[in-house]
Amino acid sequence: MNGALLSLRKVLELERRKGCADAAVVGGLDRFLAAQHDDLLDQEARAPAAFPRPRPSYRQLGPTERSAWVEQALSWLGTTLPSGSAPAARPAAKTGPAAQARPGVSPSPQPSPSGRGQGEGAARLPAARSGPAGRQLSPDDPVAVLPGVQRALTAKLARLGIKALRDLLYTVPRRYLDYSQRVPVGQLQPGRESTIEGLIWETRKVMFPRPPRAEAAIGDDTGNLRVVWFNQPYMADQLEVARRAGKRVILSGKVGLFQGRLVLENPDYEFEGEEGIHTGRLVPIYPLTEGLAPRTMRRLMKAALDRAAPAMPETLPPALRQQAGLLPLPRAIQQAHFPDDQQSLEAARRRLAFDELLAVQLGVLAKRRQWQGTADAHPVPANPALLERFLGALPFQLTTPQERALREVLADLARPVPMSRLLQGDVGSGKTVVAAAALVLAAAAGLQGVLMAPTEILAEQHFQTFSRVLQPYPRPVAEQDLFGVYVEPHPRPITVALLTGSTPAARRRRVYEEVAAGRLDILIGTHAVIQRGVEFQQLALAVVDEQHRFGVMQREALRQKTGGSAHVLVMTATPIPRTLALTLYGDLDLSLIDQLPPGRQPVRTRWVPPEKRPDAYQFVRGQVKEGRQAFIICPLIEESEALQARAATVEHERLCTQVFPDLGPGRIGLLHGRMASRDKDDAMRRFRDGETAILVSTPVVEVGIDVPNATVMLIEGADRFGLSQLHQFRGRVGRGPHPSYCLLLAEEPTPEAQARLQILERTQDGFALAEEDLRLRGPGAVLTQGLRQSGIADLRVADMSDLRLLEEVRREAQALFARDPELKLPEHRSLAAEVRRFWAGKGPVVGVS
Repeated sequence: MNGALLSLRKVLELERRKGCADAAVVGGLDRFLAAQHDDLLDQEARAPAAFPRPRPSYRQLGPTERSAWVEQALSWLGTTLPSGSAPAARPAAKTGPAAQARPGVSPSPQPSPSGRGQGEGAARLPAARSGPAGRQLSPDDPVAVLPGVQRALTAKLARLGIKALRDLLYTVPRRYLDYSQRVPVGQLQPGRESTIEGLIWETRKVMFPRPPRAEAAIGDDTGNLRVVWFNQPYMADQLEVARRAGKRVILSGKVGLFQGRLVLENPDYEFEGEEGIHTGRLVPIYPLTEGLAPRTMRRLMKAALDRAAPAMPETLPPALRQQAGLLPLPRAIQQAHFPDDQQSLEAARRRLAFDELLAVQLGVLAKRRQWQGTADAHPVPANPALLERFLGALPFQLTTPQERALREVLADLARPVPMSRLLQGDVGSGKTVVAAAALVLAAAAGLQGVLMAPTEILAEQHFQTFSRVLQPYPRPVAEQDLFGVYVEPHPRPITVALLTGSTPAARRRRVYEEVAAGRLDILIGTHAVIQRGVEFQQLALAVVDEQHRFGVMQREALRQKTGGSAHVLVMTATPIPRTLALTLYGDLDLSLIDQLPPGRQPVRTRWVPPEKRPDAYQFVRGQVKEGRQAFIICPLIEESEALQARAATVEHERLCTQVFPDLGPGRIGLLHGRMASRDKDDAMRRFRDGETAILVSTPVVEVGIDVPNATVMLIEGADRFGLSQLHQFRGRVGRGPHPSYCLLLAEEPTPEAQARLQILERTQDGFALAEEDLRLRGPGAVLTQGLRQSGIADLRVADMSDLRLLEEVRREAQALFARDPELKLPEHRSLAAEVRRFWAGKGPVVGVS
């Protein structure tokens, strides 16, 4: 029985499934039929009717004519090939005179090192276990319904988080190889990714010398090429079968040189008549796990796309999809995996990113609605006389942004709806004074307030700030970590206390008693303020400093202290572009302090090239001898606290013994993340109190220490950090009356890294730097932490640096939520299901039915 005709039938059935788009075979059906010419002539001699050839050609037929011809051709094959027949071995195809001029395979070359270990293995996908090949599947079916997915493969997919077909379809490629351009063999150039199509002239299997390999000579009208598959000798058998059948082969890979001759090593391959998912196109590259080969992943994805993607329900209302100019969901999923071209890929990824960001925005809007609708808050009434007295006693005047932020906070406090506001301001912009005013007003109303900071040293700094701000007032109570002041016209003292993990047990018990009795008005501390034993009598306002350092659960625990009725103000010094902040913290209103108080000096910033390192050390020495202090930050080698600690320890030892031995013993401190909390706080206290002149630290120092006497920030490996994080480090100096400096050391910065460092040299605006950082590097470490704590870290497609798309989605989400906050309308049901799926395990999204 003629195997070529069986192959033709498979191709035509595939063409019919693809809507007669001339997409079933690489190069089109006309080329495929030309290759089958001799076999068709042989068969026509024995068949009752001639094969119905498309006229003038298949490519020139219209859609209806193509469909009719395919059915006619399949009908002819149905009468010509007996039912249930299997292909028999066939002689080599007649290829004309060129076949007699086939070049032989010359002696095998020794393998080059670059070809080792890239084989996939001979495993093939067995037949489907799920019924007829064309049966449509549900996106919620397990991946085991796909052909060839046995228990071992199911376990490998599960390691990638893939359990259902929906998981597989949303596992988008990490990148793509552009194999879309065909190149004649005679025009190949070494070093370029190329795709060729040709006949297999000769094959051979080589087992010695090792590694074992398959070799072939492939040619077209312009020349011939050697192809080698290392560690895949079985490929010789597959190639030989195709050679005898006269099939052409399509190869994609990087062209190399060996002994002066062009060679393809371990290229991706497909044979004539196959679907074209590994070669000749934009080829997807997926995240993999041990034992899962790229070709296997692509085959599985193609099967899932063919049988489950059409059943994916459209999640967006038609009007919204049309207005936003988005692809239909099944089309977008298909093009995200096997795009027709770059433009189709970009359109597909935009649609999938839009869906993700819409689920994010609707989820945070629902959380905000839940938070503000489940409990009544204690209104904090306006007290103009007390506020005027408080502000008038400050040793400085509030900046315009501070006044604006304070007005927004006080307006929220006056309502019976719980405030949920983010106060964002650069290092030293005066956020704590705004929080202090709000807490004092709450205390004057007979209510309680709490301020929670991520570290003991930062909690102590807040306590000292409160003490300074309230310094002008009479103090009937003045004890360690506890004071009270009379603020006219309030009739009784307002008491403030500090509570941290280091607070002695006796004093801790007293704080618990005072809080529970309502006699303590403002409690400042670490996470100790939300632990068991702290029971507020009437908590009205909770302030959380450095929001990104606390998880959602800690914030919720603080709210639960009041049954969810407290006003919550969260603060951060991390500069985040407004649009991104509204996505990360979309359940919060945003207040921005974007101006530093008068008198804050800009920190002079310079990139120091490697040959100037001794000069940088000499500058630090000079500052120390003048009585100033300096930070030295060790580079973020990689995301490993252990490596950071080791790097800081080694650098500390080098500076003590080789660079600054003249400063004397004990004058250089050490701080890293693997130290115990008490040791970290002790290291920061010693530096703050001037006992150490230089503090060698990992990035843990980024937040939580205020040393006005520190005038130098020297950052090693500055090119390893983002602009926003460098700006955070720089904000640790320049907080006193002395000129301050930031020295950026980088041994071998790339031109791009040098450009980033130069931006930092000329820009002091943290928000402008954040915008630039987002554009150059994406969200970065701090924002990724914010993503994790917002419950939206596992974005598969959306790029958080695309601020334009973020803003567009935010507008659409707000409009949609205003019309149907519970997504109950019929056109929103699929969208509601998608929002629930996205937020599953990330916290409740109440109100999305």
